[in-house]
Parts: sequence; C-alpha cells; structure tokens
Amino acid sequence: MPTAIAVTGRELVLPPPDGQTPSAVVLRPPDAQSLDDALAEVGTLLDQQGYLVVLYPAATPAPVVRRLHIVRSVLESDRMALLPLELPPLAVAVLARQLRQLSISDFSPGVLACAARLLSHYIHAGALLGSVAKLDRVPVSLTSHVKSWVPGAHFGVLAHPTPQLVKVGGASELPAPGYATSMTVARGQLNSHGYGDGGAGRDDWVTAALAPAWGVRGVEEVPLPAESARWWGTPKLIEFAAAIPDLSVLYQLVASVRREECHWCGFELIGDRCAFCSCPVARGDEIPALLMSQRPALTSR
Repeated sequence: MPTAIAVTGRELVLPPPDGQTPSAVVLRPPDAQSLDDALAEVGTLLDQQGYLVVLYPAATPAPVVRRLHIVRSVLESDRMALLPLELPPLAVAVLARQLRQLSISDFSPGVLACAARLLSHYIHAGALLGSVAKLDRVPVSLTSHVKSWVPGAHFGVLAHPTPQLVKVGGASELPAPGYATSMTVARGQLNSHGYGDGGAGRDDWVTAALAPAWGVRGVEEVPLPAESARWWGTPKLIEFAAAIPDLSVLYQLVASVRREECHWCGFELIGDRCAFCSCPVARGDEIPALLMSQRPALTSR
C-alpha cells in the first residue's frame, strides 16, 4: 500500500492529474472533530496504510498544529511524519499533489517524506495582491506600503523560492523558473482594473501576462485555500504556484539524491534531516555526541 499523504484543509487537495494518483487525507481541525475521533481516524489510517505524511503551512493556526502533535504523541507512532512548510497555502497543495503522485512509486516512506523539502525548492509561489499593507511574510519596502494605499494599485509578489515584489504595470518582472512548469491559480476577491496591455484586467495579470512570460505549459484554476487570505494579509488576491508537472522528472530529482539511514529511528532518508523523527544526519565521529544531545528531546515524543 502507498504511504498516505495528509493535509489540514479540503482546499489543499487538488484534482489528481491522472487516474492513478491517490487522493489526500484531510485531517480536520479541533473545532470540527473531537480528539477521540481524530485518534480513531489516524489510528485506522496507519493500520491500513502503514505510514502517514502530513503537510501543512508553517503558519497554520496553533490549535491545529497542537492537535497534530497530540495525536502523534498519544498514538506513540513513529510512522506519522509532521512537515510544516514555509510555503503559501496553494504551494503546499501543489507539493502535496506531487507527493501523492510519487507515493505509488518505489520510494520508501522516509525518502518520500524527505522529498517534500527537496521538491519545495522547485516551486515558484506567489500572488497578485490588491494591497501589501498587511503582508508580513515577504519583505516589503516602505514605498510599496505607501503605494498599496493608492486606489487601483496592484502588486505581483513572489514568496518562494526568492522573495520579490513588483508593481503591476511597471518595468520590473518576477523572475521565471529555469525549467518547465505548469501553473496552478486560485482566485480571491480581486476586482478588475485595466493596467495598460490592451485592456486586460489586473486580475488577469497572472494568466494573461505572468504565465506567458514564464512559458508555463498550462494553467489550472482551483478554489482558493481557506488560509490564503490570512497568509497574504488580504482577501484581495490571486494566488499562483508554478511547479514541475512531469512525474518522471520529479522521480529523477528524488532518485538522484544520496540516501542515508537515520541513526535514530532507522528510516531511509535524503537530505540532512529525518522527516519522521527530525534527527539530523550525522557522520563519523559526530554520531555519539549527537545521540547524547538529541536523546532527551526525542525520548519525550
């Protein structure tokens, strides 16, 4: 059975690109599900699937994150990986779909979970915003803050991998990915205003200007994640995420990375940290000292 991929919101489950990709499990928040029901649900899932990888934005509300850790702790399960991601909500959804695609491959649970961190570097995530006055997750200059109060001003913001902000209609452009991507778009409450390219609306900037400039292979529109307005500081937005669509390329990226064995829990991993126990990779003489330093924190799981 493939490793199950879970997310913390229904809007983070994007349509599968084919008939083989499994769906994601939606773990409900504390105000929508009792702890007993959450424990029963996750326990059954682990019995059926064996392993569970949970993806969620690092900015997820604290009660939701606490619930995830409580469930993992009460079940005393080392087969449940919790992965907070420094990505906007739509990008988390795109990454979750990529892991869902890879979950039916021959990757072990440890490698699949660690792949989330690797593949996140290849996602260009941003938004078209009607205001940056409350944007606190991307560096914004004082000039941009002032301009955001001007009626009709719109901003293109790249949050990942390299934060950048441009004024729509200006000379500056957001840097394009250096590889083939497709784009996923989610629309919020953004009114249309002309911005000087043949009458197109500013709310069409993502699909009519940015997507062609980036040379994306295709554009898919999906519902806006519930957390997006809070993440970006305004409901007046169009969120976008450009990512590698080709499963064979994703597979090659993950397969090309050197694999290690976690010296704490034994999971296979790629990168510098185990996704299941969070223990960093140690080599040679580092291992004994690292084991001693990590033991108190890890035994409290």
